[in-house]
Amino acid sequence: MLPIIALVGRPNVGKSTLFNKIAGKKISIIEDTPGVTRDRIYEIVTYNNYQFSLIDTGGIDATEMTFNDEIKMQAELAISEANIVVLIVDGKEGITENDRIIRDILRKSKKEVIVAINKMDVKDAQNNIYDFYELGFDTYIPISAIHNTGYIELMDTICKNFRKIETEEIDNRLKISIIGRPNVGKSSLMNALLNEERVVVSNIAGTTRDSIDSILKYNKEEYILIDTAGMRKKGKIYENIEKYSLIRSMRAIDRSDICLLVINAEEGIKEHDKHIAGYAIEAGKGLIIVANKWDMIEDNINDFKKLIRAEFQFATYAPIVILSALTKKRISTLMPEVLKVSENITKEIKTSILNQIISDAYELNIPPSYKGKRLKIYFTSQTGIKPPKFTFRVNNKGLVHFSYERYLENKLRENFDLTGTPIILQFKNRKDDN
Repeated sequence: MLPIIALVGRPNVGKSTLFNKIAGKKISIIEDTPGVTRDRIYEIVTYNNYQFSLIDTGGIDATEMTFNDEIKMQAELAISEANIVVLIVDGKEGITENDRIIRDILRKSKKEVIVAINKMDVKDAQNNIYDFYELGFDTYIPISAIHNTGYIELMDTICKNFRKIETEEIDNRLKISIIGRPNVGKSSLMNALLNEERVVVSNIAGTTRDSIDSILKYNKEEYILIDTAGMRKKGKIYENIEKYSLIRSMRAIDRSDICLLVINAEEGIKEHDKHIAGYAIEAGKGLIIVANKWDMIEDNINDFKKLIRAEFQFATYAPIVILSALTKKRISTLMPEVLKVSENITKEIKTSILNQIISDAYELNIPPSYKGKRLKIYFTSQTGIKPPKFTFRVNNKGLVHFSYERYLENKLRENFDLTGTPIILQFKNRKDDN
């Protein structure tokens, strides 16, 4: 399990800027994919030979001594998950009452805290730097998230006690995560799979309180099952706030090859089901939609599948499995779908066949010209797996309209079995190769 770093602080101190800097990319806002949340709050980070999970949180504002309860809850959950908390403060503005209130939350957590004093590129910030020592933590690092000042010192401090990731530690067994909202039957599904006649299970002790990995042996092959349903804290209200199950779900998603998105057939499809599916797609993972608790309803299976398809129009390639984990009815239909998706996420297509398909697709539907220029596709090659990635050499990638990109994806799916896997289409100008 990777160490977890949480970024916390009041609004407008530069958390998002620092998050994007550490993540190594500007986290995109997703607008075209229905049902997907707009900003990602979690990312796997690699720095030198270290890896860790980075969690961003909303700004905590205690104006008039009343919190935005959801943001406070999100931050407290992130803090409880974290090994190290980076408290970001505004060097330009100096210490505020909000900073002191966040300090009190962090003291109660008893977590290791690094104070990052941001905006040190501003001249006045130098005068405020020592005021932050009032917070009472051990480690203070002046930074400028915009200008990279102090960035290496901050990263070295975060990673100083982490163990380096060695290449030989990589486990090549297929990793299957069971994700979904609370109380949809994730643990029941895991138990049903592990208790099937052909299954032998050996539990691996999880290093966090909310995740247990198990070995599933199916048809003489071993698979890793990742469950995300184990967090139970009496007296806490986290379990009732579906939104924050995302943190645990996304950790499982990033560790896995295939995600089993469990939905409750009895309750029907909720918006949060789509949010979690969206993260699996964004992370490039294989996806199977599993409608559980089928024993509780009397609908026609085909009608229910049509309903799921209508709700998950952004994932039409995902297989749908309808079952009851409790009664084990139709449980035998799940693993064959997993094996099919396993083949497809690593599928490699011959370059000659790929180019013939794309050439035929181009001739069948020639792109319209724009300002006297027309998109031309010179050569196509597969450049990755998990998920399959296809690179198109073109005359001008700026001429690729999203509708034409979707057309090309549909043609690839028509000609090759890519069930269960997202695919990535990348366009490069041919002149860039010279």
